[in-house]
Order: sequence, then structure tokens, then C-alpha cells
Amino acid sequence: MVIDIELKMKKLTAILFVLFVISAQAQNVESQVFIPIGGNAWAHGGEAQITNDGVEHWTDSQSIITVYFRVQETGRAGIALKLKVPDGSSTIKLSVGKKIFTKKVDNRDLQNVNFGYVDFTRAGYIKVTVKGVNKTGAEFAQIKSLELYDVPTLKVYCVYDNEGNFFHWGRRGASVHLRYVIPAEAKAQTEWFYNEITVPQGMDKIGSYFMADGFSFGYFGMQVNSATERRVLFSVWSPQQTDDPKSIPEDKRIIMLKKGENVHSGEFGNEGSGGQSYLVYDWSAGKTYSFLLHAQPDAASNTTIFTAYFKEKGQMQWHLIASFKRPQTTIYLKDLYSFVENFEPESGDQERMAQFGNQWVCTANGKWCSANEATFTADNTAKQNYRLDYAGGAKGNYFYLRNGGFFNDYTTVKQNFKRQITEAKPEIDFTALP
Repeated sequence: MVIDIELKMKKLTAILFVLFVISAQAQNVESQVFIPIGGNAWAHGGEAQITNDGVEHWTDSQSIITVYFRVQETGRAGIALKLKVPDGSSTIKLSVGKKIFTKKVDNRDLQNVNFGYVDFTRAGYIKVTVKGVNKTGAEFAQIKSLELYDVPTLKVYCVYDNEGNFFHWGRRGASVHLRYVIPAEAKAQTEWFYNEITVPQGMDKIGSYFMADGFSFGYFGMQVNSATERRVLFSVWSPQQTDDPKSIPEDKRIIMLKKGENVHSGEFGNEGSGGQSYLVYDWSAGKTYSFLLHAQPDAASNTTIFTAYFKEKGQMQWHLIASFKRPQTTIYLKDLYSFVENFEPESGDQERMAQFGNQWVCTANGKWCSANEATFTADNTAKQNYRLDYAGGAKGNYFYLRNGGFFNDYTTVKQNFKRQITEAKPEIDFTALP
């Protein structure tokens, strides 16, 4: 009987111990926040690279690695890097605001290296900077994540995992849109859509697409493709739902009817497929550009021709970009919108902004109507709360869209905005268009 009691006591003690360990682990997990480098960091100035696995090829002291996350409350937390040093030892400097930590590391396996405690004195984005001081091996370190510990109540926003390839989308940043409200008298037969874009100086970052005239079957705007090349781009989707343009049957292919001088044309894929055209054009920040889109439906052939024109505001001559025929489509312009997006993950830590003004639509009967109301929306990166550095709205006589750069004053989506009407309808001789 004594032996049975002792066995039962030992079993009870073991069970209590397991429960204690599980409870302690759960509490520890709750007090830690893991911020993957692959979705929340950038490397500039040297050879270090950000991959899905984190910081790699960090061989030089010129590399500056920045990690961003957003806190919703004030508080105190410890900060650590999960890293390993392939060979030798390294001294690493980590900075958060005016707080600077320096640590010597030489662990060969991935470990959490605690740097110290930081006081978050305001809600908003936090920037952590990591630099290499000196090393004896080939690399400073390979960093998997930044981790906050002892933070049981601190709510943090970042890209938490790569499900759905969100490291890529998160580093690009949220795309933001203006969805225009078309007046009732123009909604059924919107034949023309006129819009203007002004990109403020300094906001024309590489990877930016400032899209003026979006519609249910395509988009038309201007891009910053590299440090030396800019484009005016016009694309129309095929009625065949596919990311592979080669798989589209002949009766569903977009047909190029005409294009302007020096305009390149071809197909595009990976985000739907269809016909694409672009003009290499050195547009400038600070100037205003006019975009004009035309829809010409033909019920007899069940097709619609979409044509795009572009010019610098104030100039007389319009430039033809391209004219595409879309099969199995008989429709005027629908679902008009603009957007700002970044298509280059390496510049997703930089802010960009555009102003959209003087929107007008013209019906098939020649009636012009101002489209001075819009709804602000954003993409899935914003919906998931992975990035909250996005904004949009109206200021005076223009709308604006803004994203990237980890600013704090974001705009709640699905808000409606109305701009002032200060300009008369555009004077366009449609018969004189190229």
C-alpha cells in the first residue's frame, strides 16, 4: 500500500512538473515577439543582402541593415538578434533611436543574442539599425530575426511569416487606390476618362508606379523603372484568366491596332495576361501630366477598342500610346480608379506619393462630368496589418496617395473623400487626336 501511494505521488509530481513547464513555455512565448528579417529589413550601402532566410553575405562594414516594426503602445522591452557567425568573431552595433548597444558574438549555431532593453515612449514605427564594427572571419553574421522579449502586453505589427510569399509583398509595401465615384448621368456610357498626376519632388522613388487611368480591364500610368529609365505604361487584360500569355487562345488575345512613335508593345503575364505598351519618357517630379483614356464598344463584333493618350499639362499635342482591341467585350469605361504601388522590394523602405487632380469623364453623347469623389482602399498587405505606412485622401482641389517609408499617420481604408472643383472641363478636340 505504501509503495502504491509513493508511485501515485511520483506520477502526480511528474504531471505537475509537465504542466508547470508547459505553462512556463506558454508565458514565455507570449512575452516574445519574432520579427523575421526576410520580410521586415533592408540592406543598403554594402554587400549584405536580405533574403527570405534573413541577412546573408554580410562581408563589409559599409552595409547598413535596418529593421522596422510598429508598436501600438508604449512600454519597455528587451531586444535581441537571432544570429550565427560562420567563423571567427564579430563586433556588432545595434541602434534604436539614441540607444546604442555593442556586442561581440562568435556563436556558430543560431542563437538569440540579447543586446539590452529599450523604452518605447510613443506608439508608431520603430527603426532598428545594425552595423558591423569589426570581424575576424569572412562574414559579420547571418541574422534570422530580430526578437523582442519581456513584452507580455506590447502589440507589434510586422510581417510575421512568409505564407503567401508575404516577405516579398511586405517588403514592397501596401498598394493604395482611389476608386472614383462616377456621376449617375455618365455611369452607363462613360466613353472618355481624363485625369492628371503630379508627383512631388523627392517622391519619385525607383520601383514606383503612379497609375492614373485604371478601369475594369486595364491600367494606364507612369513608372520609375531605374535610375536612368522612366516609362508611360498602358496595359489591357485578356478575357482569358491566366498568368501565362502564351496559353491564351487566338479568339481571346488582345489585338494591337496602332501605337505611337517610339512606343514598345508586347504581352505581359504573372498578374493576369494581355497586351502591354510603353513609351520610354523622361517625365519629371514636380510637373503635371495629363492622361486620357477612350473606350469604343462595338456590339456587332462583340469587341471594345481601348485607346490611351498622354501629354505634359499645358502642351497642345497629345501623344498616342496605344490602341488595343479586346475581344468578347462590349462595354464603356467602368470601375475607374488610380493607384500608387511599389514593384521593387529593395526600395520598399522609401516613401512615395502622388497627387491626382481634375478628374473628368465624358459620355458617348459628349456630356462632361466632374469625378471629384473617391473611396480610398488598399491591398492585402494593408488588410493583413503587415504594413501600416499608407495614406490617401483629399487636399483642396486634388486627391493624394502615399505609401512606404514607415510614416505613422496612416489612413483607415474605405473612407470616402471629395475634392474641390476649381478647373473647368478639359478642352479636347477628339477629332484631332492621333
